[in-house]
Amino acid sequence: MKTRLLLAIIVAMAISSCTSQPETLKLAYPTAKKVQQVDDFFGAKVADPYRWLENSDAPDTRAWIEAENKVTFGYLEQIPERARLKARLDEIWDYERYGTPSREGAYYIFSKVAGSKQRQPILYKAKALDAAPEVLLDPNPISADGTVALGGASFTQDGRYMAYSLAAAGSDWIEWRVRDVATSQDLPDLVKWSKFSGASWLKDGSGFYYSRYSEPKGKALQELNKNQKVFFHALGTPQDKDVLVHERPDNPDWGFGAEVTEDGRFLLVTQTEGTDNRNRIFVQDLSKKGSKIQPFLDAFDATYGVVGNDGDTFYVLTNQGAPRFRLVAISLAKPRREAWKTLISEAPGNVVLQSVMMVNNQFVTQWMTDAHDTVRLYNIDGTAGKEIALPTIGSVSSVTGRREHKEAFYSFGSYLYPTTVYRYDFAKGASTVFKQPTLKFDPSRYETVQVFYPSKDGTRVPMFLTYRKGLRKDGANPTLLYGYGGFNIPSVPGFSPAAAGWLEMGGIFAVANLRGGGEYGQAWYDAGRLKNKQNVFDDFIAAAEYLIREKFTSTPKLAIHGGSNGGLLVGACLTQRPDLFGAALPAVGVMDMLRFDKFTIGWGWRSDYGQPDKTKEDFDTVMKYSPLHTIKSGTKYPATLVTTADHDDRVVPLHSFKFTATLQAAQAGPAPILIRIETEAGHGAGKPQDKVIEERADMYGFLLRELKMTLPAGFGK
Repeated sequence: MKTRLLLAIIVAMAISSCTSQPETLKLAYPTAKKVQQVDDFFGAKVADPYRWLENSDAPDTRAWIEAENKVTFGYLEQIPERARLKARLDEIWDYERYGTPSREGAYYIFSKVAGSKQRQPILYKAKALDAAPEVLLDPNPISADGTVALGGASFTQDGRYMAYSLAAAGSDWIEWRVRDVATSQDLPDLVKWSKFSGASWLKDGSGFYYSRYSEPKGKALQELNKNQKVFFHALGTPQDKDVLVHERPDNPDWGFGAEVTEDGRFLLVTQTEGTDNRNRIFVQDLSKKGSKIQPFLDAFDATYGVVGNDGDTFYVLTNQGAPRFRLVAISLAKPRREAWKTLISEAPGNVVLQSVMMVNNQFVTQWMTDAHDTVRLYNIDGTAGKEIALPTIGSVSSVTGRREHKEAFYSFGSYLYPTTVYRYDFAKGASTVFKQPTLKFDPSRYETVQVFYPSKDGTRVPMFLTYRKGLRKDGANPTLLYGYGGFNIPSVPGFSPAAAGWLEMGGIFAVANLRGGGEYGQAWYDAGRLKNKQNVFDDFIAAAEYLIREKFTSTPKLAIHGGSNGGLLVGACLTQRPDLFGAALPAVGVMDMLRFDKFTIGWGWRSDYGQPDKTKEDFDTVMKYSPLHTIKSGTKYPATLVTTADHDDRVVPLHSFKFTATLQAAQAGPAPILIRIETEAGHGAGKPQDKVIEERADMYGFLLRELKMTLPAGFGK
């Protein structure tokens, strides 16, 4: 985004070549005009003086964006260690990474990133695990800057064709194409205006089902997404011949996903409403010509996921009557609850049944205990089999395999265990390494511990801490505290090159498992949403207080970070407790809690945030924590670096724009309030690797300066 604003930047700093403890940096922020925009919410008058920043294409907004970036990059360029940080992060990122393979017909299919210079993963095919792989799809040459990314891929049962989606510049909009797997060549098929959708083939490979919206009439990156529909695309036909399979114009907030069962007999249509974790399932018997889509699980009272079926008996993972999930068998002819048969019961305590899939005619189950995983096998009748041994406390990121396969693949990682791909042989009952990375980073120098701390109301909250061995608890350790706390999504252990870089800088990496996530099932989620949302912020603040109380760190050395809903978390906490943190890094955050539902898919977040324009209770709730509306002029706020992107159509960048302009105007202290606006990028998925590394280096450069850190001797060696 380009601009015309005149800007005066006053940079007064004295930085030695060997330390990041400079004199005070004085910044002149771009002038952000104020408009007379006042909205009425249940009699309360709420000013929105930066409403004009919502129009990201307007000349004055584009001018403000360029001016803000000029200030930010002017600041960053004065950090002498910036290039060194980027070079070291580039080294840590420079290793081969493999995706979890899947067996598709005659081929094993997997993705691979060769190193830090490769912007996007390449999809490969191989006829044997030890055979030389061939390129199936390389998205890197599609765009000069590497901003076109592979979204999803779906294969016909015989592995002949692959439907795959591409996304440009980080947008959620995707386009579907079809490729012949043997020749690695595309067919003419093209499907546009799809979003939040997979592709599911008929068993005979003659076409696939997908979900899409109508073509936007206005701004594709801001327009509301409603009335999602299911279509069928017949192979070799133009999109305008696609058949509308299912829609509900009477319920425009309903979203739909379609999937064909592995036996090819049934079409399952799953209906959701935004990010509400409840859903409905409808069924069509494809073996009966002219059959209609009929309700199956229609109560909209819980989460239902079909794992597989034997005839018209479906195996369903659900939290109906089991907040931490169970597996039940349900007959299509008798779907009433009293006729359900429980195959795998809800576990006692705080153990959550996360996922179930069918491989080797068994149920492969993934369980979460205190935010880390175990994997167990069960027979079709629900009797327990063996546990698949995992290397350490960590998480399984994916499991692949079909019901008839005799092998499965899974990826496992933890904070100090780089993501490794394993093959499980059911006949031998053992796992072997398929691909294990070699890093230019030594995990043995560090350790991970799990601690539990009390939140404001006494709730016991877990947190993972990773730091160098022999750490002194003297309050002087720079600490990066991360959190999310929303949408029933757990924060589980996983390896991150970015976290590895922070550890080498001498930092502690802390991850708090806040309420609102999925760590302990439905009750944990419910305790952190809607009227209970403040619990999430209390949990995060309590995590910071614990780290300070236990002398892991101190306020001047403590930074907080989170993205998306986690950006909201950071924004809310820095406005509620500006005295507690030394720095804040809110990324692509939801900051305007009165207008989050006016753009793209934001309306779908009402399950967590409510409807503040419809009910006074929700309005009163969000006004107490909305980051934009809780900023107080004349307050000393911690050093803040907001990050967003101009093509983010998930959390549109206006949230970060308005928050930054308001915080800059309110700041009474000397700490900088900056915003880094990435161009040709979106919410995060599909971002080219070089952009990821550059952004992280800038974030760490900012923390190096504002937390007054000095890189350890031998950093990067």
